[in-house]
Amino acid sequence: MGILDFIKGELIEIIEWTDDSRDTLSYRFPDDDKAIKNGAQLIVRESQVVQFLYLGEFGDTFGPGKHTLTTDNIPVLTRLKSWKYGFDSPFKADVYYISTRLFTGNKWGTANPIMLRDDDFGIVRARAFGTFDFRIIDPKLFLKEVAGSDQNFRLDEFADTMRSRIVSVFSDALASARIPVLDVAARYTELGEALLPLINPVVSSKYGLQITSFVVENVSVPPEVEQAIDKRSGMAAVGNLNDFVKYQMAKGMETGAGGPAGTASELAVGFAIAQQLMQQAPLTGAPRQSAPASPAVELLSPSDVARLLNVPEADVISLIDSGELKAKKIGSSCRITRAALDAYLAG
Repeated sequence: MGILDFIKGELIEIIEWTDDSRDTLSYRFPDDDKAIKNGAQLIVRESQVVQFLYLGEFGDTFGPGKHTLTTDNIPVLTRLKSWKYGFDSPFKADVYYISTRLFTGNKWGTANPIMLRDDDFGIVRARAFGTFDFRIIDPKLFLKEVAGSDQNFRLDEFADTMRSRIVSVFSDALASARIPVLDVAARYTELGEALLPLINPVVSSKYGLQITSFVVENVSVPPEVEQAIDKRSGMAAVGNLNDFVKYQMAKGMETGAGGPAGTASELAVGFAIAQQLMQQAPLTGAPRQSAPASPAVELLSPSDVARLLNVPEADVISLIDSGELKAKKIGSSCRITRAALDAYLAG
């Protein structure tokens, strides 16, 4: 082997990278301590960008195509090396390939609950997870803040590195958006679309990335908040709660369900029929006898009414407190008279 062949073997004449892994974000071209030849060919394929670095400083950036490395094509690198008499000799530089294709289906999730301030429920702890799609739009910033000098920075490393960062940005965006917990837990699609404009500026300015799709698959809240959400949804489905209570009362007295609630209903209906028969009885010389008053028949407790309606006793008490349903105070408890019940149903 002659001296020229030896020198030629120590120079890099073609620089290219074929990505067959489908999960590599950035790749540093292995130079094996060789120098790049003047006039060497740089091949950049679609969905690739090449970034030159010299002594830790960013040099020139190349997009897809075939490039001949001469002084005219690498002005930044020429300035960094201070070649006073042109580019006539081999040079040393780090060459990074960055994949700019879309990486889809990346998972994110909150390791710990995030704190949300809600107008309805106050401070709420919530967990969330989902997926996002992204691409690299600023190679220099991505290499500086994410990949570093890693020779082969892969997607699994990115997942470990970026998961906490994405969650942090998501938490900040969700807090600044002030979306009600009721909407967070029920409108996942709209939530992701609403947060995307808030997440992207932060992610692109900090990491050189663009999130093209951000999907919230689930948001879980504490059980007591879930119960409140279910109750709120049930009230919305029912509509007017006052009309609903009246309907339940009337239906319970029609059917007379079994058990203690059914017994109370039957007694109330029997009392009403007795009153009607007394009013229709013919007048005679004998004085009309009134039906014996029985507290068990005439009076119902809030719990009796609640069992009739199959609703919480608190709802019946709220009707009493508001004055819509009249009740008598007996000792430390209250009772609903038949007349008051009739007046409420008639109203």
